[in-house]
Amino acid sequence: MGTATTALTVLDWRRRVTALYARVRAAPEPRLGHRVWVEGRDELFATHPASPLLPADRATFTGLALAPYDPGLRFEVEVVPAEPERRDVVTGTDGTVGFDRIGRVELPGLGHLDVWWLAQYGGGIFLPLKDPGPGYGGGRYVLDTVKGADLGAGEAGGALVVDLNFAYAPSCAYDPEWACPLPPVGNTVTTAVEAGELAFVGVAT
Repeated sequence: MGTATTALTVLDWRRRVTALYARVRAAPEPRLGHRVWVEGRDELFATHPASPLLPADRATFTGLALAPYDPGLRFEVEVVPAEPERRDVVTGTDGTVGFDRIGRVELPGLGHLDVWWLAQYGGGIFLPLKDPGPGYGGGRYVLDTVKGADLGAGEAGGALVVDLNFAYAPSCAYDPEWACPLPPVGNTVTTAVEAGELAFVGVAT
């Protein structure tokens, strides 16, 4: 595909992801929102030309593997202060991407996760997660608002909805041509988080 075609295809993917998360936030209760998310991601992965699935994997794709929804892993939490830190991450597709730590969230029973702000045009919240669960490799993402993955502020406002049932693998988990920012030490927990998308095992790997 030409450069313009590729760019517009990715733009359409991001529009659809943003619209999907808007439907999630509008759902009357989190479990129903999660079902909307699961069905929406399966459709995107199966049919969209910007799907990260390799051709051989797309040909046999029947849906992403997910853990059952666990309401105990949904949190509405304030972002508390943390020592400022800057990370510059070199990626294969977006060049060098800068992140500033703006605080952290405390998750009962799990510990804390650092909250990052994308220090690029427009900015956005980035909340990755790494846990010792089997097969999760470099980690998963929970929030990436610049790309539409935004669960909202919760009923109280001034907080973040951090629902680990929405943890998902970044594109590099499906296609090694992608290079994705990995969770740093401050986004690593010692307890396995058995929620969200599970490790993908494709025929092309």
